[in-house]
Amino acid sequence: MGDGDGWADCGQGHTHWGRFGAAGLLAYHHDAEGQVWILLQQRAWWGIGGGTWGMFGGALHSHEDAVTGALRETAEECTLDTGTVNVHGTSVEDHGGWSFTSVMGSLPERARVGPASRETRKAEWVRVEEVTDRKLFEPFARSWPRLQDAMKGLVLVVDAANVVGARADGWWKDRAGANARLRDDLKKLNGGVEGLPSGLFPFNRCFPQVVLVVEGAARSVADEPSDGVKVVAAPGSGDDQIVELVQRAGPGTAHLVVTADRELRARCQAAGAAVTGPRWLLERL
Repeated sequence: MGDGDGWADCGQGHTHWGRFGAAGLLAYHHDAEGQVWILLQQRAWWGIGGGTWGMFGGALHSHEDAVTGALRETAEECTLDTGTVNVHGTSVEDHGGWSFTSVMGSLPERARVGPASRETRKAEWVRVEEVTDRKLFEPFARSWPRLQDAMKGLVLVVDAANVVGARADGWWKDRAGANARLRDDLKKLNGGVEGLPSGLFPFNRCFPQVVLVVEGAARSVADEPSDGVKVVAAPGSGDDQIVELVQRAGPGTAHLVVTADRELRARCQAAGAAVTGPRWLLERL
């Protein structure tokens, strides 16, 4: 037993399991036909909400962040290899002094999963449109309407030329060097991004794939090693390369393009991407 196991009261007058809050993993898979599958746990009959369905999860320990705790609890309760989970974001339900964090993560395949503890009666993959056909655990049923459209990974596409031009750091003296500095700064986003543009995702914190598109004299930056940031060298126009990336988006992907260029903004939005300006990004760096 960890130090998080125990009851706690919240500001709404409820009593919850988890002295330091709780977290759960909402794992999903997009198959080749575009079907979205959700991994659900049927809770053991003897526990709270016995026989109902929801996500794997439980109490957080004092030293854990929500992602670590959700993955640990899932590994304790079922046979899923949590090392294969690609975490995309978290959504917090705050009760005032106590909170539950839903951790959304995708899996590359619909692996066979079974119970691993007496807390789990069954583990099943369920079609996203059939989730509400089950008798759901009450807290999960309450959060499901907010989470059901969050089964996507976010790709943050940065228009390097435009963002570099928004920073007064002498970029005009060394364009390649300025692009390299931006690339290195973008690695800070690997720890998560907060404050996504309104309506894009129900995430309090998002873990996007970061793509930096460079052009012209800065193309050489793509030849340098870069952990955590994918650098794409546009063979021609950087704008055309960005639009092409957006148009190639798969069903499990959403794009957020960072640029202040009006024409590029319009082209990206027409291709289905969300767009924000350099100030939003620079505030997070």
